Amino acid sequence: QVDVAAMVWLFGYVDVTDTGFIVAVLSITFNPLFWNVVARWEHKTRALSQVFGSPHAACYCLGTVILVLNCVRSHCFTEAMKSQPKLEGWDCDWTYYSGLAISAVGTLFVISSFLALGFTGTFLGDYFGILMEEKVTSFPFSVLDNPMYWGSTAIYLGWSLMHASPAGLLLTAVVAISYTIAVLYEGPFTEEIYRRKQKGVKSK
Repeated sequence: QVDVAAMVWLFGYVDVTDTGFIVAVLSITFNPLFWNVVARWEHKTRALSQVFGSPHAACYCLGTVILVLNCVRSHCFTEAMKSQPKLEGWDCDWTYYSGLAISAVGTLFVISSFLALGFTGTFLGDYFGILMEEKVTSFPFSVLDNPMYWGSTAIYLGWSLMHASPAGLLLTAVVAISYTIAVLYEGPFTEEIYRRKQKGVKSK
């Protein structure tokens, strides 16, 4: 649960009407909305697979677009932090190295998730009909669900602490909320895709 008192405290240090902050919020919220809408559209119509000639080519194209959008999001996030004041009490070595450690853990989860899932597994290949043989249970999935999302959130949290940025912390909360909604939206749909696969295998 979100600590309301902490959020109120953060708002006291952040100008939420700043253009850079608003752009960062829009970028953060747009990304998961975009890839979920496009992936579901592809699952329903197979339009991208037809345009690109194969599900794999279409998935690689969407994955590349998602990577570019994530780079844009990170840039907007950083610029929003730069445009807002630092919290002087946090601008010290202890906070910096704590943030660095959190970012390192987040990076570990993101990279290990990608290596475990592969490109198509990471970038919604199941919506393109590119299904994995079985559920991945190795690290980091043995530690927590959706490690790619929470690893990414940890990277932003660490980045914010390294910059002693209240704006960054507030934006990190937006990232966490966006991913939470994405998980609620994606989880049941993905499970249904694999449920249909298993039903099809058993009926043969």
